[in-house]
Amino acid sequence: MNDRRVVVTGLGVVAPNGHGLAAFSQALRSGVSGIRKIDKLAELNFRCQVGGVPQQISEKAKNYLSEEDLFAMNEAMTFGAIAAMDAWRDAGLEIPARESEQVHWGSGCVLGSGLSGMDTIGEKLVPNVNAGKVRRLGSSMVEQTMSSSISAKLSGLLALGNQVTSNSSACNTGTEAIHDAYLRIKIGLAERMLAGGSESSSQYIWAGFDAMRVLSSEFNEEPHRASRPMSASAGGFVPGSGCGVLVLESLEAAKARGARIYAEILGAAVNCGGHRMGGSMTAPNNVAVQRCIRQAVEAAGISPCKIDTINGHLTATMGDVLEVNNWATALECAPKDLPLINSTKSMIGHCLGAAGSIEAVAAVLQLHEGFVHGSINCEDLHPELAAFEGSIARTTIEKPIEILAKSSFGFGDVNGCLILKKWRN
Repeated sequence: MNDRRVVVTGLGVVAPNGHGLAAFSQALRSGVSGIRKIDKLAELNFRCQVGGVPQQISEKAKNYLSEEDLFAMNEAMTFGAIAAMDAWRDAGLEIPARESEQVHWGSGCVLGSGLSGMDTIGEKLVPNVNAGKVRRLGSSMVEQTMSSSISAKLSGLLALGNQVTSNSSACNTGTEAIHDAYLRIKIGLAERMLAGGSESSSQYIWAGFDAMRVLSSEFNEEPHRASRPMSASAGGFVPGSGCGVLVLESLEAAKARGARIYAEILGAAVNCGGHRMGGSMTAPNNVAVQRCIRQAVEAAGISPCKIDTINGHLTATMGDVLEVNNWATALECAPKDLPLINSTKSMIGHCLGAAGSIEAVAAVLQLHEGFVHGSINCEDLHPELAAFEGSIARTTIEKPIEILAKSSFGFGDVNGCLILKKWRN
Protein backbone atom coordinates (compact mmCIF):
# COMPACT_ATOMS: atom_id res chain seq x y z
CA MET A 1 0.00 0.00 0.00
CA ASN A 2 1.27 3.46 -0.90
CA ASP A 3 1.40 6.23 1.67
CA ARG A 4 1.61 9.39 -0.39
CA ARG A 5 1.40 13.01 0.71
CA VAL A 6 -1.76 14.81 -0.37
CA VAL A 7 -1.99 18.54 -1.05
CA VAL A 8 -4.66 21.09 -1.94
CA THR A 9 -4.03 22.78 -5.30
CA GLY A 10 -7.42 24.29 -6.16
CA LEU A 11 -10.39 25.91 -4.45
CA GLY A 12 -13.87 26.87 -5.61
CA VAL A 13 -16.74 28.30 -3.61
CA VAL A 14 -20.34 29.38 -4.14
CA ALA A 15 -21.38 30.75 -0.75
CA PRO A 16 -24.20 32.95 0.56
CA ASN A 17 -21.71 35.75 1.26
CA GLY A 18 -19.58 35.44 -1.84
CA HIS A 19 -18.89 33.57 -5.05
CA GLY A 20 -15.21 33.10 -5.85
CA LEU A 21 -12.16 33.12 -3.61
CA ALA A 22 -11.52 36.87 -3.55
CA ALA A 23 -15.10 37.78 -2.66
CA PHE A 24 -15.42 34.95 -0.11
CA SER A 25 -12.11 35.73 1.59
CA GLN A 26 -12.98 39.43 1.86
CA ALA A 27 -16.39 38.61 3.31
CA LEU A 28 -14.81 36.34 5.92
CA ARG A 29 -12.25 38.97 6.90
CA SER A 30 -14.88 41.72 7.10
CA GLY A 31 -17.51 39.68 8.93
CA VAL A 32 -20.05 40.01 6.10
CA SER A 33 -23.20 37.96 6.59
CA GLY A 34 -24.89 36.25 3.66
CA ILE A 35 -28.10 35.62 5.62
CA ARG A 36 -31.17 37.27 4.08
CA LYS A 37 -34.94 37.40 4.55
CA ILE A 38 -36.62 34.77 2.34
CA ASP A 39 -40.12 35.96 1.46
CA LYS A 40 -41.20 32.51 0.34
CA LEU A 41 -40.61 31.12 3.83
CA ALA A 42 -42.87 33.79 5.31
CA GLU A 43 -45.57 32.98 2.74
CA LEU A 44 -45.36 29.31 3.73
CA ASN A 45 -45.65 30.07 7.47
CA PHE A 46 -42.16 28.92 8.42
CA ARG A 47 -41.07 29.94 11.89
CA CYS A 48 -37.61 30.66 10.46
CA GLN A 49 -37.91 33.10 7.58
CA VAL A 50 -34.24 33.72 6.85
CA GLY A 51 -31.58 31.73 5.06
CA GLY A 52 -28.25 31.74 3.30
CA VAL A 53 -28.61 31.70 -0.49
CA PRO A 54 -25.82 32.46 -3.01
CA GLN A 55 -26.73 35.49 -5.11
CA GLN A 56 -27.11 35.93 -8.89
CA ILE A 57 -26.05 32.36 -9.64
CA SER A 58 -28.66 31.83 -12.37
CA GLU A 59 -27.09 34.61 -14.43
CA LYS A 60 -23.52 33.57 -13.66
CA ALA A 61 -24.28 29.97 -14.63
CA LYS A 62 -24.67 31.02 -18.26
CA ASN A 63 -20.94 31.79 -18.33
CA TYR A 64 -20.14 28.22 -17.25
CA LEU A 65 -22.79 25.99 -18.77
CA SER A 66 -24.68 25.66 -22.02
CA GLU A 67 -28.44 26.07 -22.34
CA GLU A 68 -28.68 22.34 -22.90
CA ASP A 69 -26.70 21.65 -19.72
CA LEU A 70 -28.82 23.97 -17.61
CA PHE A 71 -32.08 22.49 -18.91
CA ALA A 72 -31.18 19.20 -17.23
CA MET A 73 -29.71 20.59 -13.97
CA ASN A 74 -31.18 21.46 -10.60
CA GLU A 75 -29.78 24.11 -8.26
CA ALA A 76 -27.44 21.80 -6.33
CA MET A 77 -25.99 20.53 -9.60
CA THR A 78 -25.47 24.11 -10.78
CA PHE A 79 -23.77 25.19 -7.55
CA GLY A 80 -21.58 22.08 -7.75
CA ALA A 81 -20.60 22.59 -11.38
CA ILE A 82 -19.65 26.25 -10.90
CA ALA A 83 -17.60 25.64 -7.73
CA ALA A 84 -15.88 22.60 -9.24
CA MET A 85 -15.04 24.32 -12.52
CA ASP A 86 -13.67 27.30 -10.56
CA ALA A 87 -11.57 24.95 -8.42
CA TRP A 88 -10.30 23.06 -11.49
CA ARG A 89 -9.18 26.31 -13.15
CA ASP A 90 -7.74 27.60 -9.87
CA ALA A 91 -5.58 24.47 -9.78
CA GLY A 92 -4.17 25.46 -13.18
CA LEU A 93 -6.07 22.78 -15.08
CA GLU A 94 -7.93 23.27 -18.35
CA ILE A 95 -11.62 22.57 -18.86
CA PRO A 96 -11.69 19.97 -21.65
CA ALA A 97 -13.51 20.69 -24.89
CA ARG A 98 -16.86 18.91 -25.22
CA GLU A 99 -15.78 17.27 -28.47
CA SER A 100 -12.50 15.99 -26.99
CA GLU A 101 -12.11 12.22 -26.65
CA GLN A 102 -9.52 12.56 -23.87
CA VAL A 103 -10.41 11.14 -20.45
CA HIS A 104 -8.49 12.03 -17.27
CA TRP A 105 -8.09 8.48 -15.97
CA GLY A 106 -6.18 9.59 -12.87
CA SER A 107 -8.76 12.23 -11.86
CA GLY A 108 -12.08 11.65 -10.11
CA CYS A 109 -14.46 13.27 -7.65
CA VAL A 110 -16.44 12.77 -4.48
CA LEU A 111 -19.11 15.47 -4.50
CA GLY A 112 -22.01 14.84 -2.16
CA SER A 113 -25.20 16.37 -0.83
CA GLY A 114 -27.48 16.02 2.13
CA LEU A 115 -30.77 16.12 0.18
CA SER A 116 -29.91 16.53 -3.50
CA GLY A 117 -32.68 17.24 -5.97
CA MET A 118 -35.38 18.11 -3.44
CA ASP A 119 -36.22 21.31 -5.33
CA THR A 120 -36.87 19.31 -8.50
CA ILE A 121 -38.78 16.61 -6.62
CA GLY A 122 -40.98 19.11 -4.78
CA GLU A 123 -41.61 21.53 -7.64
CA LYS A 124 -41.83 19.19 -10.63
CA LEU A 125 -41.76 15.46 -9.94
CA VAL A 126 -44.38 15.02 -7.22
CA PRO A 127 -46.93 17.59 -8.54
CA ASN A 128 -46.85 16.17 -12.08
CA VAL A 129 -47.01 12.55 -10.95
CA ASN A 130 -49.91 13.27 -8.58
CA ALA A 131 -51.73 15.09 -11.38
CA GLY A 132 -51.29 12.14 -13.73
CA LYS A 133 -48.98 14.12 -16.00
CA VAL A 134 -46.00 11.77 -16.06
CA ARG A 135 -45.32 12.48 -19.73
CA ARG A 136 -44.69 16.13 -18.88
CA LEU A 137 -41.72 15.27 -16.68
CA GLY A 138 -39.38 15.20 -19.64
CA SER A 139 -36.35 13.03 -20.34
CA SER A 140 -34.01 14.74 -17.85
CA MET A 141 -35.98 14.08 -14.65
CA VAL A 142 -33.83 11.11 -13.61
CA GLU A 143 -30.65 13.13 -14.21
CA GLN A 144 -31.90 15.82 -11.84
CA THR A 145 -33.14 13.55 -9.06
CA MET A 146 -30.71 10.65 -8.84
CA SER A 147 -28.53 10.80 -5.74
CA SER A 148 -25.33 10.96 -7.79
CA SER A 149 -26.52 13.77 -10.07
CA ILE A 150 -23.91 16.31 -8.93
CA SER A 151 -20.84 14.11 -9.38
CA ALA A 152 -22.22 12.44 -12.51
CA LYS A 153 -22.67 15.81 -14.23
CA LEU A 154 -19.22 16.91 -13.18
CA SER A 155 -17.60 13.80 -14.66
CA GLY A 156 -18.90 14.82 -18.07
CA LEU A 157 -17.91 18.46 -17.74
CA LEU A 158 -14.33 17.60 -16.76
CA ALA A 159 -13.87 14.17 -18.43
CA LEU A 160 -13.12 12.45 -15.12
CA GLY A 161 -12.13 8.80 -15.48
CA ASN A 162 -11.31 7.74 -11.93
CA GLN A 163 -13.87 7.11 -9.17
CA VAL A 164 -16.86 9.44 -9.54
CA THR A 165 -19.35 9.25 -6.69
CA SER A 166 -21.66 11.20 -4.40
CA ASN A 167 -21.63 10.62 -0.67
CA SER A 168 -24.31 11.61 1.81
CA SER A 169 -23.61 11.83 5.51
CA ALA A 170 -25.88 14.66 6.71
CA CYS A 171 -23.93 17.67 8.00
CA ASN A 172 -20.68 15.72 7.73
CA THR A 173 -21.06 15.17 3.96
CA GLY A 174 -18.59 17.80 2.73
CA THR A 175 -15.91 16.89 5.25
CA GLU A 176 -16.40 13.17 4.65
CA ALA A 177 -16.02 13.74 0.89
CA ILE A 178 -12.64 15.37 1.48
CA HIS A 179 -11.64 12.52 3.80
CA ASP A 180 -12.61 9.90 1.21
CA ALA A 181 -10.87 11.68 -1.68
CA TYR A 182 -7.76 12.18 0.46
CA LEU A 183 -7.53 8.47 1.26
CA ARG A 184 -8.00 7.46 -2.38
CA ILE A 185 -5.01 9.56 -3.40
CA LYS A 186 -2.98 8.59 -0.35
CA ILE A 187 -3.16 4.87 -1.13
CA GLY A 188 -2.38 5.38 -4.80
CA LEU A 189 -5.76 4.79 -6.46
CA ALA A 190 -5.95 8.31 -7.95
CA GLU A 191 -3.63 11.21 -8.71
CA ARG A 192 -6.21 13.93 -8.36
CA MET A 193 -9.71 14.22 -6.86
CA LEU A 194 -12.27 16.99 -6.56
CA ALA A 195 -14.01 16.84 -3.21
CA GLY A 196 -16.86 18.70 -1.58
CA GLY A 197 -20.58 19.02 -1.06
CA SER A 198 -23.42 20.98 -2.65
CA GLU A 199 -26.86 21.87 -1.30
CA SER A 200 -29.77 23.75 -2.84
CA SER A 201 -31.88 26.43 -1.18
CA SER A 202 -35.20 24.62 -1.27
CA GLN A 203 -38.07 25.07 1.17
CA TYR A 204 -38.59 21.33 0.77
CA ILE A 205 -35.17 20.75 2.36
CA TRP A 206 -35.59 23.32 5.11
CA ALA A 207 -39.18 22.47 6.11
CA GLY A 208 -38.29 19.39 8.15
CA PHE A 209 -35.79 21.33 10.23
CA ASP A 210 -38.32 24.11 10.79
CA ALA A 211 -40.82 21.50 12.00
CA MET A 212 -38.19 20.19 14.44
CA ARG A 213 -37.87 23.73 15.84
CA VAL A 214 -34.10 23.66 15.48
CA LEU A 215 -33.98 26.75 13.23
CA SER A 216 -33.54 30.35 14.36
CA SER A 217 -36.81 32.30 14.44
CA GLU A 218 -36.12 35.30 16.66
CA PHE A 219 -34.30 37.44 14.11
CA ASN A 220 -36.51 37.25 11.03
CA GLU A 221 -36.41 41.03 10.67
CA GLU A 222 -32.66 41.22 11.32
CA PRO A 223 -31.27 38.43 9.13
CA HIS A 224 -27.61 39.37 9.60
CA ARG A 225 -28.00 38.75 13.35
CA ALA A 226 -29.81 35.41 13.04
CA SER A 227 -26.86 32.98 12.97
CA ARG A 228 -25.34 33.15 16.47
CA PRO A 229 -22.92 30.30 17.21
CA MET A 230 -21.61 30.19 20.80
CA SER A 231 -24.00 32.99 21.78
CA ALA A 232 -26.21 33.09 24.86
CA SER A 233 -29.06 34.25 22.60
CA ALA A 234 -28.60 31.54 19.98
CA GLY A 235 -31.97 30.06 19.12
CA GLY A 236 -31.13 27.50 16.46
CA PHE A 237 -29.27 27.35 13.20
CA VAL A 238 -29.99 29.28 10.01
CA PRO A 239 -30.39 27.10 6.90
CA GLY A 240 -27.93 27.79 4.11
CA SER A 241 -26.97 26.55 0.66
CA GLY A 242 -24.11 26.60 -1.82
CA CYS A 243 -21.05 24.53 -2.62
CA GLY A 244 -17.37 24.28 -1.76
CA VAL A 245 -14.88 22.20 -3.77
CA LEU A 246 -11.22 21.39 -3.16
CA VAL A 247 -8.85 19.91 -5.72
CA LEU A 248 -6.67 17.36 -3.93
CA GLU A 249 -3.55 15.92 -5.56
CA SER A 250 -0.64 13.70 -4.73
CA LEU A 251 2.37 15.85 -3.93
CA GLU A 252 4.26 14.16 -6.77
CA ALA A 253 1.61 15.03 -9.35
CA ALA A 254 1.34 18.61 -8.13
CA LYS A 255 5.09 19.15 -8.24
CA ALA A 256 5.43 17.46 -11.63
CA ARG A 257 3.18 20.04 -13.25
CA GLY A 258 4.46 22.98 -11.20
CA ALA A 259 1.15 23.55 -9.44
CA ARG A 260 0.63 26.21 -6.79
CA ILE A 261 -0.02 24.45 -3.48
CA TYR A 262 -2.25 25.95 -0.77
CA ALA A 263 -1.98 23.39 1.99
CA GLU A 264 -1.24 19.79 2.87
CA ILE A 265 -3.75 17.42 4.45
CA LEU A 266 -1.79 15.83 7.29
CA GLY A 267 -4.53 13.55 8.54
CA ALA A 268 -8.26 12.87 8.53
CA ALA A 269 -10.77 10.75 10.38
CA VAL A 270 -14.46 9.89 10.31
CA ASN A 271 -16.52 7.81 12.70
CA CYS A 272 -19.96 7.28 14.25
CA GLY A 273 -21.08 7.16 17.85
CA GLY A 274 -23.41 4.23 17.25
CA HIS A 275 -26.31 6.08 18.92
CA ARG A 276 -24.93 5.10 22.32
CA MET A 277 -23.80 7.09 25.39
CA GLY A 278 -26.23 9.93 24.61
CA GLY A 279 -25.78 9.74 20.86
CA SER A 280 -28.87 9.49 18.64
CA MET A 281 -30.14 10.49 15.20
CA THR A 282 -29.96 14.12 16.30
CA ALA A 283 -27.46 14.21 19.18
CA PRO A 284 -23.74 13.42 19.38
CA ASN A 285 -22.02 10.72 21.34
CA ASN A 286 -19.38 12.95 22.94
CA VAL A 287 -16.93 10.09 23.30
CA ALA A 288 -17.14 9.46 19.55
CA VAL A 289 -16.56 13.15 18.80
CA GLN A 290 -13.45 13.15 20.98
CA ARG A 291 -12.21 9.91 19.42
CA CYS A 292 -12.64 11.31 15.92
CA ILE A 293 -10.58 14.40 16.76
CA ARG A 294 -7.87 12.31 18.40
CA GLN A 295 -7.76 9.89 15.48
CA ALA A 296 -7.26 12.75 13.01
CA VAL A 297 -4.48 14.22 15.15
CA GLU A 298 -2.80 10.82 15.46
CA ALA A 299 -3.09 10.24 11.71
CA ALA A 300 -1.45 13.63 11.16
CA GLY A 301 1.49 12.57 13.32
CA ILE A 302 1.46 15.77 15.36
CA SER A 303 1.10 16.75 18.99
CA PRO A 304 -2.30 18.33 19.82
CA CYS A 305 -0.48 21.46 20.99
CA LYS A 306 0.66 22.10 17.41
CA ILE A 307 -2.87 23.04 16.32
CA ASP A 308 -3.14 26.81 15.97
CA THR A 309 -6.79 27.18 15.01
CA ILE A 310 -10.03 25.19 14.99
CA ASN A 311 -12.72 25.82 12.40
CA GLY A 312 -15.59 24.22 14.25
CA HIS A 313 -18.96 22.77 13.31
CA LEU A 314 -20.62 25.24 15.75
CA THR A 315 -24.20 25.64 14.53
CA ALA A 316 -25.81 28.03 17.07
CA THR A 317 -27.60 25.25 18.92
CA MET A 318 -27.14 23.73 22.36
CA GLY A 319 -24.49 21.53 20.76
CA ASP A 320 -22.01 24.42 20.69
CA VAL A 321 -21.17 24.15 24.40
CA LEU A 322 -20.68 20.40 24.06
CA GLU A 323 -18.47 20.82 21.00
CA VAL A 324 -16.11 23.35 22.54
CA ASN A 325 -15.73 21.20 25.64
CA ASN A 326 -15.16 18.13 23.46
CA TRP A 327 -12.32 19.92 21.70
CA ALA A 328 -10.66 20.76 25.02
CA THR A 329 -11.02 17.17 26.23
CA ALA A 330 -9.79 15.65 22.97
CA LEU A 331 -6.77 17.97 22.78
CA GLU A 332 -6.11 17.54 26.50
CA CYS A 333 -5.87 21.25 27.18
CA ALA A 334 -7.27 23.62 29.76
CA PRO A 335 -9.91 26.09 28.53
CA LYS A 336 -7.38 28.92 28.54
CA ASP A 337 -5.07 26.89 26.29
CA LEU A 338 -7.62 25.91 23.66
CA PRO A 339 -6.50 27.04 20.18
CA LEU A 340 -8.40 29.90 18.58
CA ILE A 341 -11.80 28.62 17.47
CA ASN A 342 -14.27 30.12 15.00
CA SER A 343 -17.53 29.37 13.20
CA THR A 344 -17.95 30.16 9.51
CA LYS A 345 -21.66 29.39 9.95
CA SER A 346 -22.05 32.71 11.76
CA MET A 347 -21.84 34.36 8.32
CA ILE A 348 -23.31 31.78 5.93
CA GLY A 349 -25.67 29.71 8.04
CA HIS A 350 -25.64 25.92 8.10
CA CYS A 351 -25.28 24.75 4.50
CA LEU A 352 -26.03 21.14 5.47
CA GLY A 353 -24.29 18.75 3.05
CA ALA A 354 -22.21 21.64 1.70
CA ALA A 355 -21.23 22.99 5.13
CA GLY A 356 -18.03 21.03 5.66
CA SER A 357 -16.58 21.78 2.24
CA ILE A 358 -17.46 25.50 2.16
CA GLU A 359 -15.91 25.76 5.62
CA ALA A 360 -12.89 23.75 4.43
CA VAL A 361 -12.37 26.35 1.69
CA ALA A 362 -12.53 29.01 4.41
CA ALA A 363 -10.02 26.99 6.46
CA VAL A 364 -7.53 26.72 3.59
CA LEU A 365 -7.87 30.42 2.78
CA GLN A 366 -7.12 31.30 6.41
CA LEU A 367 -4.02 29.10 6.35
CA HIS A 368 -2.84 30.41 3.00
CA GLU A 369 -3.48 34.09 3.67
CA GLY A 370 -2.66 34.18 7.38
CA PHE A 371 -5.80 35.21 9.26
CA VAL A 372 -8.43 33.83 11.62
CA HIS A 373 -11.87 35.16 10.78
CA GLY A 374 -14.15 36.27 13.56
CA SER A 375 -17.40 34.58 14.54
CA ILE A 376 -19.99 37.30 14.30
CA ASN A 377 -23.02 37.60 16.60
CA CYS A 378 -21.47 36.05 19.70
CA GLU A 379 -20.90 39.28 21.57
CA ASP A 380 -23.10 37.78 24.31
CA LEU A 381 -20.99 34.66 24.78
CA HIS A 382 -22.82 31.66 26.21
CA PRO A 383 -22.16 31.67 29.97
CA GLU A 384 -21.03 28.05 29.92
CA LEU A 385 -18.23 29.06 27.54
CA ALA A 386 -16.89 31.87 29.72
CA ALA A 387 -13.73 29.92 30.56
CA PHE A 388 -12.94 29.71 26.82
CA GLU A 389 -13.46 33.41 26.11
CA GLY A 390 -9.82 34.07 25.22
CA SER A 391 -9.91 31.34 22.57
CA ILE A 392 -13.03 32.50 20.74
CA ALA A 393 -12.25 34.75 17.77
CA ARG A 394 -15.02 37.35 17.53
CA THR A 395 -13.25 39.68 15.11
CA THR A 396 -10.69 38.87 12.45
CA ILE A 397 -7.17 38.32 13.69
CA GLU A 398 -4.34 38.75 11.20
CA LYS A 399 -1.73 36.18 12.13
CA PRO A 400 0.22 33.33 10.53
CA ILE A 401 -1.34 29.89 10.98
CA GLU A 402 0.60 26.68 10.50
CA ILE A 403 -1.90 23.95 11.39
CA LEU A 404 -5.70 24.11 11.44
CA ALA A 405 -8.26 21.50 12.46
CA LYS A 406 -11.61 21.43 10.61
CA SER A 407 -14.52 19.44 12.02
CA SER A 408 -18.07 18.48 11.10
CA PHE A 409 -20.59 16.62 13.25
CA GLY A 410 -23.85 15.46 11.70
CA PHE A 411 -27.29 13.97 12.23
CA GLY A 412 -26.98 10.24 12.60
CA ASP A 413 -24.21 10.67 15.20
CA VAL A 414 -21.53 10.92 12.48
CA ASN A 415 -18.28 12.87 12.80
CA GLY A 416 -15.41 14.07 10.64
CA CYS A 417 -12.15 15.90 11.27
CA LEU A 418 -9.39 17.14 8.97
CA ILE A 419 -5.91 18.37 9.94
CA LEU A 420 -4.54 20.89 7.44
CA LYS A 421 -1.09 22.44 7.28
CA LYS A 422 -0.02 25.59 5.47
CA TRP A 423 2.21 24.78 2.53
CA ARG A 424 5.72 26.19 2.59
CA ASN A 425 8.10 25.57 -0.32
